[in-house]
Amino acid sequence: MDLNPPPGENYGHPRICLFHVLFKGAALAFYILSALFVNSFVIIFVVTVLLAALDFWVVKNVSGRILVGLRWWNEIDEDGESVWKFECLDQESMARINKKDSWLFWWTLYLTAVVWIFFAIFSLVRLQADYLLVVGVCLTLSIANIVGFTKCRKDAKKQLQAFATQTLATRFQSTIQSAFSVV
Repeated sequence: MDLNPPPGENYGHPRICLFHVLFKGAALAFYILSALFVNSFVIIFVVTVLLAALDFWVVKNVSGRILVGLRWWNEIDEDGESVWKFECLDQESMARINKKDSWLFWWTLYLTAVVWIFFAIFSLVRLQADYLLVVGVCLTLSIANIVGFTKCRKDAKKQLQAFATQTLATRFQSTIQSAFSVV
């Protein structure tokens, strides 16, 4: 993964990028600043988890679809088994995905989880089990999106490879058939 955003390219969806970062930042900022301004753990828990849940929803249902062209969900089938479902844009549309949007999406997705892990370690060191609970919920939501979108990206790459293989095989077959039909 490249550390630097692609040069010379503007964001394709600046509002979506703003909200993608805003909800992540709001949950983190409230968690950090709440210790200074709020005395009630219940308020800190509820508001932080609510902001993290809003971030989860925005990433999963809006920014993931628009910024990287991926969508995932999990279903339970009749046998009680968990089944992951993935959707991605077609290959032409995936090729048009803005690289800066994609870079921002993936980096903020992973960086947010790293920050929550840092807060979890900090809570463990300070022996604050209640705050560890808040961080655990937020980290779980963040990791759920990472796992979902990473699996979705791998599935999209498999679909691209299968499409390319099928296209090449069809092209090769038609070339062979046309070569022998000329004779």
